[in-house]
Amino acid sequence: MYRIGIDVGGTFTDFTMIDEEAGAVRFHKVPSTPHDPSEAIAAGIGQMLAEHGVPPSAVSHVGHGTTVATNLIIERKGARVGLITTRGFRDVLEIGRQTRPHLYDYSVGKPPVAVPREFRLEVDERVDAQGEVQTALDEAQVREAARRFAAAGIEAVTICFLHAYRNPEHERRAARIVAEEMPDAYISLSSDVLPEFREYERLSTTVLNAAVGPKMARYLERFLQRVRELDIAHEPHTIHSNGGLMSIATVRQYPVRTCLSGPAAGVVGAAAVGRAIGRPNLVTFDVGGTSTDVSLVCEGRPLFTSHRQVAGYPVKTPMVDIHVIGAGGGSIAWRDDAGALKVGPHSAGAVPGPVGYGRGGEEPTITDAEIALQRLNPVALLKGRMPVHADAARRVIEERVARPLGLDLESAAEGILRIAAANMSRAIRAVSTERGYDLSQFALYAYGGAGPLHAVEVAEECGIPTVIVPQEPGTMCARGILLSDISFDFVRSEISLASAQTWPAVSAIFEALRAQAQQWLEDERVDPALRECHSAVDARYEGQNFEVQVALDDTGPGGWAEFARRFAEAHEREYGYVVDDRKVQIINCRMQAVGQVVKAPLAPRRIGGTLEAARIGERRVYFGAAHGWLDTPVYDRDRVPTGARLAGPALLEEMSSTTVVGAGHAASVDDYGNLIIELQGGSDA
Repeated sequence: MYRIGIDVGGTFTDFTMIDEEAGAVRFHKVPSTPHDPSEAIAAGIGQMLAEHGVPPSAVSHVGHGTTVATNLIIERKGARVGLITTRGFRDVLEIGRQTRPHLYDYSVGKPPVAVPREFRLEVDERVDAQGEVQTALDEAQVREAARRFAAAGIEAVTICFLHAYRNPEHERRAARIVAEEMPDAYISLSSDVLPEFREYERLSTTVLNAAVGPKMARYLERFLQRVRELDIAHEPHTIHSNGGLMSIATVRQYPVRTCLSGPAAGVVGAAAVGRAIGRPNLVTFDVGGTSTDVSLVCEGRPLFTSHRQVAGYPVKTPMVDIHVIGAGGGSIAWRDDAGALKVGPHSAGAVPGPVGYGRGGEEPTITDAEIALQRLNPVALLKGRMPVHADAARRVIEERVARPLGLDLESAAEGILRIAAANMSRAIRAVSTERGYDLSQFALYAYGGAGPLHAVEVAEECGIPTVIVPQEPGTMCARGILLSDISFDFVRSEISLASAQTWPAVSAIFEALRAQAQQWLEDERVDPALRECHSAVDARYEGQNFEVQVALDDTGPGGWAEFARRFAEAHEREYGYVVDDRKVQIINCRMQAVGQVVKAPLAPRRIGGTLEAARIGERRVYFGAAHGWLDTPVYDRDRVPTGARLAGPALLEEMSSTTVVGAGHAASVDDYGNLIIELQGGSDA
């Protein structure tokens, strides 16, 4: 049987197929279809099955990562949303935290409020912080609000009442009334989406869930239909932001949880490969067509967060801690009002794409600079399936960048790449050195279609001594999907002081969460033998504003001592100190439900032959002002033998990417097919 992983990116849609019995891996890549991502998915699956002679009946699993929800939020193309909330709280969404997005840059503004004030309606109801009803729900007001929404053509309704995380009954009753008046509306409840305290973040997350819900549901239906038309019997799963898989039914209910769908899969896959090859500390460096995503894998495990923003809007759901910037192969080079050269964040995307792709692009991009310097193949990409228009790429760099700045072509193209590398390096430092991690103890794990093109320069700038490039790096996110388990996170706020006396109440909450998790795994049709539950507590010292997360093995009545010890360890690791006589406050209880998925093992990849036999040519490549144009050997990476060593400068081309080995650097191929590049003066990470 075969397992297929799919990652829908802004420029390309990537595919990985694994033979469960033999462990053989196959890769494929097609241009994305932004108007309907399921078109590229269907085309790619069909091509890959035909190319390798695999019948659809032999496909046992399809997992996919999607950027649909993210793009809807970024482009503000979600559904029109109406909000019903507690009287007096309609403006919470607009007031927010009363902080500026950027302290010193007044040109950076807040995004538009996700729900216009005319569609933020208040009703009489009130539940206190203990969950006790203070004011009964006025059902007539809810019904009137729903009728106003229906008359205005509202597609989705958010219901968020004060302290609904403690007592959701008012929200549930309001939802039933709205469903009666608006049977076709998408309804999103804060007590379902995010049953935690902190009103603004709970409201924002629930509103975004409603905004992306209708269009996400329509996309999922098209996706399912196309998979059925391919005669694949198994229903697909979708990876969500915490790096786990969930069913299509769950995605329909919680689409906001897919905001980092594809990038999270890449980090999960990188961590799995790192553990297999004895490299537990990695900086993941994923450069695609529209963005660069960086994250940290420490001691073999990705770092997680539940606090982040998407396009300026708070989204508070558990997710892999990924820092995203607008710097990818399609990022456009432009000049600001003062004439200075900038790169990104706007992108040419898949359509029209870089000028060198010949699809109607007219703006110079990072990819065009790579083609102009011949770091990218100036003839064709994707193993010859995609022609490259090198003259057009050089011409647009010359006309739009070089001449206006008084530079020659090489300096202009190099300037674009150096600016991009500086932006990428800042993103890496944001997740590492700014949090106290020593980058000299990490390796840069470079993937995505453009990651290996920039990896050496970025590693040099960040002081990272080693670069690791996996096999077919442009499909790493799709591969990571096949290394992910089914999972979902449940949470319940419990704001109380922690002590041996109060711990039984906390234990009871965990029992309820465990039952909820087991029921979800049952609904996902996970075999009981493959189920796991992982517990954690968000806690802080009394008087603090932010919590640390404490993983727990024992949540039973006797787990208090373990919690106290682990909280002290976590607080010292996060903040550098403990206060023995300060009371500890429990904020949230968390439970992660995991359904283990049978995965094909990461098998060693043995390639025989000689390095010379893998050499497919030579071309002149520009390596910066320090080296100029150098005659550079070009290798077919698929034929580079295991254990081979080569000295830079060199280019290694494969279907999904090109790796640049700089002058003076050394590279070797390990037993798993990874390319290990040691930077000049660097040591083993």
